[in-house]
Amino acid sequence: FISHCALSQNQIITGTVQNYETNEPLPYVNIGIANKTVGTVSNENGLFKLTLNDKVSKNDTIIFSYIGFQTENYSVSELSTKNTTVLLHPKEMDLDEVLVTTKKIEFKPKKIGRASKGLGLTHFNFYSYYEKDVDDRLSKEVGMKFKIKKRCHVEDLNFNITSNDFKSLKFRINFYKIENGVPTDLLVEKNILFEIKDHFLGWYKVDLTPYEIYFTEDVEYLAVTIQWLESVKADENSKYFAISTASCPSKNAFYREKAMDSWIKMAQSLSFYLGANCE
Repeated sequence: FISHCALSQNQIITGTVQNYETNEPLPYVNIGIANKTVGTVSNENGLFKLTLNDKVSKNDTIIFSYIGFQTENYSVSELSTKNTTVLLHPKEMDLDEVLVTTKKIEFKPKKIGRASKGLGLTHFNFYSYYEKDVDDRLSKEVGMKFKIKKRCHVEDLNFNITSNDFKSLKFRINFYKIENGVPTDLLVEKNILFEIKDHFLGWYKVDLTPYEIYFTEDVEYLAVTIQWLESVKADENSKYFAISTASCPSKNAFYREKAMDSWIKMAQSLSFYLGANCE
């Protein structure tokens, strides 16, 4: 039996996300329904395909969230299933005076996080048991909680890739506040994108110096994640992309399957660290 308020079968909503003022398409917008494992991102041309599961009702809210723009909410019943156009309004960006300084800090180099790959016996894989479609990782995030408590200029993000079946992968780096032990609001309002090419394995470094990311000693903890945006498989069987990890009772690692889902803590420590200059 299925409630009359629920969708009787999986439905798909397709459309485009655009800038309200210019009508230009917006790439890699987060789209999802909170805590229903329903989410995706728009592609580089602003196009999206959102698959609704049987947990979703017509009254559930679809959230469209993008850095630099106001978040928009629509009920499922408000959106046409085909060729929907969603317009996002630009917003003024306010810099947080607590987090951002006016000049680069020149102190000692520091690695914040786990800079070891260990024996390479355990791995975190982006493909999960719950995925029916091995391509459907769009908007999935994984990352680590870091302790700061010093003035730091962030130079790079590094992580150790142990398997990679893809010709190309695009990710976004997100910096979050930590509240009640889990990531919440974005700390850095910048769209930080990078691409991994040609089945790359080993330590991968993302240069963050162009983004001028600075933190003060008032930032005690933060979460840093990478979010899956786009991929090109090597062949039809490609599905694995993994980062080395180790057991850790403090549960400093996080992931969520889709944009807007609840975060899940893991008793793991990913080979995942920030390179920074700190006092």
